[in-house]
Amino acid sequence: MKLAIAYIEEPPFGWTEADRIATGADIELADTVLRAIGASQIEHRLTTFSELLPGVEAGHWDMNVPLFVTPERTNLVAFSVPVWAMGDGFLVRAGNPKLLNSYASLAKRHDARLGIIAGQVQHESARASGVSEDQIAIFEHQTDAIEAVRSGEIDAYASTALGNRILADSIGRSVLEAVEHKPGTDGQQQKLPFGAFSFNRRNSDLLNAVNAQLRSYLGSPDHRARMAKFGITRNEIDPVLAR
Repeated sequence: MKLAIAYIEEPPFGWTEADRIATGADIELADTVLRAIGASQIEHRLTTFSELLPGVEAGHWDMNVPLFVTPERTNLVAFSVPVWAMGDGFLVRAGNPKLLNSYASLAKRHDARLGIIAGQVQHESARASGVSEDQIAIFEHQTDAIEAVRSGEIDAYASTALGNRILADSIGRSVLEAVEHKPGTDGQQQKLPFGAFSFNRRNSDLLNAVNAQLRSYLGSPDHRARMAKFGITRNEIDPVLAR
């Protein structure tokens, strides 16, 4: 059985090594699960975030790496059981010159600009907390958003708090700093949002097989050890096991 999974450049979840091999926490989880259900060949398709849902819906590939589950997205694709839970955070210049620690704090600074990847849930979260559209810059690629923070074009890049910590560590905390949003600071519910693999809604056989394997594998010692290599810990895993 040959299967194709789409991913984006977003460490620690997925990225392309110099030898063009895809790696990352979500890639490793997908490969482990797909091999367990009988996949003999797995193709990794690099794409942009805005193409993930249309691509799997059109049948260009079989599944997507995990992304946040929202009611709007469930109208387009079928989601697996959740595989992680994560809150948002900012990537800012070292020292956090504008003292940005939540969407609400950024909304109060009319001179502050926020970078978001096209189609990601952080856009709606920012707007719900009062950030105006003229404060928001949309990017197709994470690398462009990071460079915009470094250059001062924007003051913060919004993504998962975990992802931003990994980025700050790899780039250097003397250059960029990760700021985790405190629970409740944006007027949102404190329960962390879940992420899950997504599929074409007509591909129920693959969805059911993946779900069955995930239910037996998530939280196992092997799963925890594999995820720990990428900085994903019980903080991100346990909430989906207790749902």
